[in-house]
Amino acid sequence: MTRALILVEGDSDQRAVEQAAVLRGHDLAADAVEVVPMSGITNLARHLGAVPDGTRVTGLYDSAEWPYVRAILDRLGRNDPFFACDRDLEDELIRALGVARVTAVIDAAGDRGSWQTLQHQPFHRGRPDTEVLRRFIGTTSGRKLRYAGLLAAALAPDEVPAPLVAVLDEATRRSARTVGTTTSTGILET
Repeated sequence: MTRALILVEGDSDQRAVEQAAVLRGHDLAADAVEVVPMSGITNLARHLGAVPDGTRVTGLYDSAEWPYVRAILDRLGRNDPFFACDRDLEDELIRALGVARVTAVIDAAGDRGSWQTLQHQPFHRGRPDTEVLRRFIGTTSGRKLRYAGLLAAALAPDEVPAPLVAVLDEATRRSARTVGTTTSTGILET
């Protein structure tokens, strides 16, 4: 029986959360925690409506989606803690690792040539490497999913971005859920 759900936008977010759980020493299966990709934040209401009674819910969202998330939680009368990724989960991972380590992951994955090709395209010349990395990860079918796991696996346990730590801690805690409200930054206030 699932004790807690972590709702995430997509498959790549699921992969990153599951990898971060391993790094942080969480056994999601043993804790009866399921990470559920929603195929986009616009499916939040449907997923919340299908949560079995007694199952705790938490989740991640991109910071720009806060008004939508808040509106859905308010409309459904829910008080579940959701945590904001600054821009998105890929941005959190890139910032946590830094450009040099992300490019090392790209090299180790055998994608150096594709990365260099993208860097040298006229549009990307002079742009910050973090922006070009986000574009690189988001292009080509399957790359976002692949790199979500690779980048998360490259982190040290103490480098896991705060929203991932928060959502994992919330989902895996054993006590009854604390009553509180979620702020615009996605931090649970009691």
